[in-house]
Amino acid sequence: MEKNSIKNLSIESIETIIGSFIIACAVSLFLLPNELSSGGFSGIATVLYYLFKFPVGTTILFLNIPLFIWGRFKIGKNFLIKSLVGTISLSLFINYLDNLSPLTDDKILACIYGGVLTGLGTALILRAHASTGGSDLLGLIIREYNPKYETGRLIAIIDFVIVVLNVIFLKKVEIGLYSF
Repeated sequence: MEKNSIKNLSIESIETIIGSFIIACAVSLFLLPNELSSGGFSGIATVLYYLFKFPVGTTILFLNIPLFIWGRFKIGKNFLIKSLVGTISLSLFINYLDNLSPLTDDKILACIYGGVLTGLGTALILRAHASTGGSDLLGLIIREYNPKYETGRLIAIIDFVIVVLNVIFLKKVEIGLYSF
């Protein structure tokens, strides 16, 4: 590997880790304690947490394993490596931060700050040409099979379905409205 390429991969991996930390703060300190779903695999993990008390970070990691196996054949090596870094660091950060008290019990504040932090972390990760797995990675893999689908639209559809499942399983329409 070329020296400049290794440097870029290292910088992008650090950006991915920082972005993952920011998203983990959003999930652990705002969204999860208020039963809000951010969509993606963290949304599925939130439902499983409230139904079975499975740790969110660990659940996210396990849900992503099949995607990374599948993605290995469809997504570039550097993207896959940085996305593994993102997924693993997000999972570890969420499990660690889950021990902290939420910063608010106000669902509107949780929506605002959880959404802003999730957006900020995601932007940093996307800038690094990486992902934290979940619906991002699934959307990219689907697009590799059928390029006519827009990745953003696929992610939005997947996230919408996950939030609807959150409403169905937790039986709280208001939570779904906040999550949307």
